[in-house]
This record gives sequence, C-alpha cells and structure tokens, in this order.
Amino acid sequence: MNLNFDNTFIDSLPADAVKENTRRQVEQACYSFVTPKQTAKPKLLHVSEAMLEQLGLSKEDSESDTFLKVFTGNEVYQNTKPYAMCYGGHQFGNWAGQLGDGRAINLFEVNHNNKRWAVQLKGAGETPYSRTADGLAVLRSSIREYLCSEAMHYLGVPTTRALSLALSGDQVLRDMLYNGNSAYEKGAIVTRVAPSFLRFGNFEIFAARQDVENLKKLVDFTIKEYYPELGEPSKETYLAFFKQVTNRTLDMIIHWQRVGFVHGVMNTDNMSILGLTIDYGPYGWLEGFDYGWTPNTTDREHKRYRYGNQPNIGLWNLFKLANALYPLIEEAEPLEDILDAYKVDFDKKSFEMMRSKLGLETEDVFDKSLIQDLEDNLLLIETDMTIFFRNLSQFKKENYLEGTQIVEDAFYKSEELTGEVINRWQAWFQRYADRLQQESISDESRKEKMNAVNPKYVLRNYMAQLAIDAADNGNYSLIDELFQLLKQPYAEQPNMEKWFAKRPEWARHKVGCSMLSCSS
Repeated sequence: MNLNFDNTFIDSLPADAVKENTRRQVEQACYSFVTPKQTAKPKLLHVSEAMLEQLGLSKEDSESDTFLKVFTGNEVYQNTKPYAMCYGGHQFGNWAGQLGDGRAINLFEVNHNNKRWAVQLKGAGETPYSRTADGLAVLRSSIREYLCSEAMHYLGVPTTRALSLALSGDQVLRDMLYNGNSAYEKGAIVTRVAPSFLRFGNFEIFAARQDVENLKKLVDFTIKEYYPELGEPSKETYLAFFKQVTNRTLDMIIHWQRVGFVHGVMNTDNMSILGLTIDYGPYGWLEGFDYGWTPNTTDREHKRYRYGNQPNIGLWNLFKLANALYPLIEEAEPLEDILDAYKVDFDKKSFEMMRSKLGLETEDVFDKSLIQDLEDNLLLIETDMTIFFRNLSQFKKENYLEGTQIVEDAFYKSEELTGEVINRWQAWFQRYADRLQQESISDESRKEKMNAVNPKYVLRNYMAQLAIDAADNGNYSLIDELFQLLKQPYAEQPNMEKWFAKRPEWARHKVGCSMLSCSS
C-alpha cells in the first residue's frame, strides 16, 4: 500500500498543546492529536473501488492486512499523525459550545492526481471532544452512512464519500430510541473521505471565544487551499469567500430538494464549508410527498429540519457563519447583501430545478402556477415522490387523459383517486399537456432529459433497514446489492425493478424505516 501523503492541515494550523486524550475544552487550537482505539477483531465488509482509485490504491491493496488494520484504526500508518478537529455549533437553533470530532479521527491527507483527500475514521474511539460518549459507532448507522454517501455522489449531489465499511469486532452499548432500553450492538467503522471536513462550526468556535487570531489563520488557510481563485487575504476576499460558501450551500440544498432527500440534522456543525452533504445520521428520502416530514425523532415536535424548511435552515446557518466571519470584515451590510441574494437565488434555482423535473426547456409566464398546482396536487393523497416524477417522464402530450394512469403506481391508496381529487389531477394533466405543446422537443427526448434528473432508485429507509437486519444476522450480501444498485440511480436496471417500489406497509412505522434517532 503506497499513498502520497499531504499533511497540509496539521502543518498549517495550530495544534492542541495538551497531548493527553482527555475530554476537555480545547483552546487556541484547530485540532488535537489522537490515536484510534484498537479493536477486538476487525473485519472488512465492503470497499468502494471508485474511492480506492481516487486515492491511488488498487483492489489488491484493499485485500492486504495493512489496509484492514489502518482503516479500522488498529495500526497508525508510518509517518502519519491522526487527529480530531475542534469546532462548535448551533444545534437545533441553540449555541452548544465546543463540539468537535467526538467519534471521528482524521488519519491523514492523500494527494493523488493533483487532488487532495482528507481520510477519516468514524467510530474509531474517543477524542478530547467526545464529551460523555465513547467515540464508537454501530453497524446499523455505519451501513446507512456508507451506502448513502456513495449513493448521493452518483445522484449528482455534492457529498463526502466513503472508502470502506468494517466491523470492529466489539460490542457497543446504545439506546437506539432514547427510551431507556439500551442494548449491545455490533460495532463498526466507516472510512470517510472528502477534500475537507471543515464545517461552519470550525469558524464559529473561534468567533465565540473571540479568538480572532486563530479565526483569521483558519479562514486564510481555507481560502488558500480550497478557494485559491479568490486571491490574497483582504476584506473583499473574505466577502467573496462567504459568497462562494453561500452559493455552494444553496446548490447542495437544491439538489436535496430535487431528489427528495431530508438531512435530518442541519446543525451548523453538520454544514460543510465546501457545500458538501456531511454527517449522515437520521436522514431519509421522502416516501409520500410531504413538506412537513422529518426523519429525526429528536425533531418530531418542532420539525425544524423538515423537508420544506431545509432552504430556510441553510440561510439561518449561513447567517451564523456570517456572524463568525464578521470580526474579519467588521461591516454587516455586505454580508447581509449576500444573505439577501440567497433568498432571491433560491427562488430562481428552485424554479429552474422544478422545470427540469417537468422536462420544460422554454419559459412561460404560467410555469410557476403550473408547478404550484402540481405541488398542491401531490399533497391531496399520499403520493410517492420518486415514483411520481420518474413515471411522469412517460407522459405524452397528446394523451393527457391517461396522465393519472401513468403515475398511478405512485399513489399509496389509488382508491382515493376519486371525486375532486381525480378532477384536480385531470385538470392539471390537461394544463401540462397544453404547456408541452409549446416545447419543440419530442416526447422521447423529453423523457430522456427528465430521467436524467428524476432518479429511479434512491436509498429508501426500508431498503437500508433490510440490509441492516441481514447484516445483524451475518449476511452482508444486501449491502453490496444496494451499493451496486445505487451507483446507477438514473438507469432502468430492469433486473433491479423490485427496488422501484413504494415503501411497503410493514415499514410505515417500523423503527429505522420511518423515523430515526441521532443514536449511532
């Protein structure tokens, strides 16, 4: 195993002066050196060959004893210094103070083909930031993170990636539903990969502590390494940096809305400074189209992180980042202008995204009302978002009366498609057919374009849970089946048609299939 290491982060930024791995407040430092925990009996379950290639590794490398030991934390690779990052964050709208990498340990950075990757283990033991937790992860959450991060990449959603999934061989005690019923579960470790794991919270912690010196060091480093086109540090550069982060964050959330993904925990410590989807906890895809749905049991009452509120939370989080950067800019108005532009840009980009889902290329003054009426109709009876938009591509403008038949599989209770409901749908399909008459594109070409933005396969919670249940019983084959399926989410894959289906009724209220906790 031969990796080209690049330790830019730890070489450029201040380290924790205290060397002991004790839970504490870490001052004036971006990270603390730590050593991953030795595990009882590590076993590799799955490896992403695509990520192997990105790091300059081969399939043969992944089969080596060294690979198994390094990527389960049982061996520190030569000339590397694992570390955990220090950051803070707003959790569910409240400042939580220091948080940090409580169960993530960064192994090293790899430079391959002029691209740098930070490589970290999730679930490899405690760090100074673990607070009262053990720094470990369990198999169920690790399967979900491993599958989802790669699935999101192939959907075209900006995301962190995953290299490997392994069992630790240890048993980990968890209270899955926070109801006092703790139980031991299989321990697991995911190797996560990204250009950087820096979050909004990395900047917030220094601002909260009024440590402007280290705030500036971190911002200057981030611009130099990840936004070099912005130039040398200056007030204008910092504003341009904030604008870039704002744009990337918005683009990421527009992609979430497009595929029906709900993050579930949009705290500022879970917001990437590169606009990547990060930290896959209680996420989920919409089953029934519902703006008010959240997959997070902790958020059940207030639904702060519900599907329809994700764009607003993105803006709220950016406001907190703006506050953190303010000491370097010392002028509120230009920051407020950028935040105001987010609102305008969201309306514009959301509209464009919905038009693409409907296969509309030209613009019409009535498109907004067409889209609004569609969204209203989707709420009339429980309607599967993924199946609806995928099947809609088969609609032919000459046969609008067949519209409801084309999308009938998307309705959970098609017997409710009567009376006013069917009338409203037929009226919409007639409007849609009339609108398509204005397009010069053929039905077949439109179908192709729609199928490129409306996935056929997404990682529904019940699918992940089936893989988890099988893995708990020692059968890991479903992990690979879903992994391969989700590498081609827009392809028809007729041999995988069983996964193009609504959530089964048994999964409606089953733990892990409907809502999930933050427990891992």
